[in-house]
Amino acid sequence: MTSTGKGVLLGLAAYAAFSFSDAFIKLLKGGVPLLQLMFMGALLGLLALPWVKQPGERWLDLFRPRLRGVWMARVVFGAINAFGALLAFTHLPMAEAFALIFLMPIFVTLLSVLVLKEQVGWRRWLAVLAGFAGVLVVLRPGFRELYWGHAGAIVCGLAGAVGVILVRLAGNREHRLTLYGTNLIGNLLIAGILMLPQMTLPTPLQWGYVLGYGLLAALGTVLLLYATLATEVNHVAPTQYSQMLWAVLLGAWWFDDRVDALTWLGIGIILAAGLFTVIREQHVTGWWRRMRMLLP
Repeated sequence: MTSTGKGVLLGLAAYAAFSFSDAFIKLLKGGVPLLQLMFMGALLGLLALPWVKQPGERWLDLFRPRLRGVWMARVVFGAINAFGALLAFTHLPMAEAFALIFLMPIFVTLLSVLVLKEQVGWRRWLAVLAGFAGVLVVLRPGFRELYWGHAGAIVCGLAGAVGVILVRLAGNREHRLTLYGTNLIGNLLIAGILMLPQMTLPTPLQWGYVLGYGLLAALGTVLLLYATLATEVNHVAPTQYSQMLWAVLLGAWWFDDRVDALTWLGIGIILAAGLFTVIREQHVTGWWRRMRMLLP
């Protein structure tokens, strides 16, 4: 097997692990307070650190960023991203949650213009407009009931895009361990404090779901790391969209999710716009390549 094929397969395996991790959030049905779940997931995510750490890096690099302003911003937006995802997968059908979260490349394009002052051509602007048109088709404000999960999914995508921009601003000036560990440390600190008034003791079944959520997310991180070591990042990035297939399968298999025809239309528009943006951004700006968190 070629290195490209190996990288793509590892990418597909990574996003399968992430998809099952998200399914365990939904299986919990909010039975564990979301801030407590966020803390526990970050705690289990620390298990991936030995694979992320590069030779020459020190464990203290987790707490010694070179760019403290960027580090603090990533702490905050990483926590918002994680909490938004928990809201989305708790309250929405999986396919709908993924579709709205997949607005992230669209938000990256907008933030690239506003923050990095990059030039965006008409094709990417059309993709941005199509993406937001897809959101309107999915949400249909005033014509269907909306949930906190919808806001959570969109905020998750937006906060994830801010994280991409912050990593690009950091460039090669931060250690990979620092870049990856920032979100975990932030989630531990923020959720660890805010969860205290509502802490509960999970049941044995809930413990199993929590472990599935956290351990599979850590496994996905390690697999994605090895995928990007095996081949170019632009070959791995589109494999993220395989999560929609898992969302459909798991939604039907475990949750009996009901998604109407108009919502599927909106999902299709968002996915097409997002995938086009990922491919186009890589061709024009290479922003996936600049995501140093998972690169050697």
